Amino acid sequence: MTETQPGRRVGPALALLLMLLTVFGPLSMDLYLPVLPALTAELGATTSAAQLTLTACLVGLAVGQVVAGPLSDRFGRRVPLFAGIAAYAAASVLCALSPTVETLVLARLVQGLAGAVGIVIAQAAGRDVYEGGALIRFYGRLTVLGGLAAVVGPVVGGQLARVTDWRGLFVFLAAVGVVLLAVTAAVFRETLPAERRARGGMRRTVRDFRVLLSDRLFVGAVLISGLAHAALFAYLSGATYILQGGYGLSPQGYSAAFGANSAGFMVFGYIAGRTAERVSERGTLAAGLAVSAAGALGLLATGLFALPLAAVVASLFALACGVALTAPPTTSLALAHHPERAGTASSVLGLARFGFGGVAAPVVGLGGAQAVLPLGVVTVVSIALAVCVQAALVGRASRPQAPAAPVAG
Repeated sequence: MTETQPGRRVGPALALLLMLLTVFGPLSMDLYLPVLPALTAELGATTSAAQLTLTACLVGLAVGQVVAGPLSDRFGRRVPLFAGIAAYAAASVLCALSPTVETLVLARLVQGLAGAVGIVIAQAAGRDVYEGGALIRFYGRLTVLGGLAAVVGPVVGGQLARVTDWRGLFVFLAAVGVVLLAVTAAVFRETLPAERRARGGMRRTVRDFRVLLSDRLFVGAVLISGLAHAALFAYLSGATYILQGGYGLSPQGYSAAFGANSAGFMVFGYIAGRTAERVSERGTLAAGLAVSAAGALGLLATGLFALPLAAVVASLFALACGVALTAPPTTSLALAHHPERAGTASSVLGLARFGFGGVAAPVVGLGGAQAVLPLGVVTVVSIALAVCVQAALVGRASRPQAPAAPVAG
């Protein structure tokens, strides 16, 4: 099997751009977290209202992918990508100029909707130009870059906060959008030829969704990815309160633990890409679920038996690494066999990840912000359901034959 689609050449500039497009989401969510208290005070908002700015962005990132994916299948990748990046830059400016927290919440929703375009088109365009082992490696690199952005985002935000306020951080995001728009204009050429685009308008879109949802392997991969990310978002939502409030870690100590877990996420994401390519996608996925289950059970045991700090830190590390192991194989299994509707397939995958994560994150705080048990319950339930899906759908699904892609003219 060839590394790229017939008639295509993927240079390093395009490969790098596709990976950079995936940082929209992590940067939008993480960069301003160090200045969230200052933002709350300046706008005279409650803590819950300020946290809605994060929720709004998360909702936008989930819903935006469902819109952008089918549009990119119909009109090509280039035009929706330009529109999304331009809208992202404009929304970031609106965030910086917001006079009230309500205005900021609305601007953050638009920012998330626009940022979703980069995420979904990066995955879909990758499917346009890669296949076989190269496709799996590409998705592995996306996982690594996502972990890196999660680490770098708060660090960059903290450093920028030394020289500017929260409004300046959104101006920085707007500048990032402008730079990416210029780079996209210079580097990105249409990856979906006109003859391969979806035709038929809304009827075709509905038919594409129906085809995808009737594919047992696709549905299984999407559900596993969504459930694994539900566990990950629960960890991101609850760990800071548990480690600092419950176990007394300093902000520096928490940053060290978070950094170690994110480093593990990157390393295991890379390993997953290589292992899925050389050994087995489904085997790598099963290994990822096993490691995730060990971490989730460790958190549950910590909550039940009040285990020491080392136990919760090790459990969180295992959970993050396990989710990273599942990411490349679930993405490949979901998208590899639907090249003719890669944008729509990618949008469903993104909706599951951010949607399930958005539901799981607030549940963790129901039993008290510093309690480990709710986090343990949420992560165990999420991974247990993922294991059931693996056994019922992915494990039993036959692997469809991917149709040959037409040669680009």
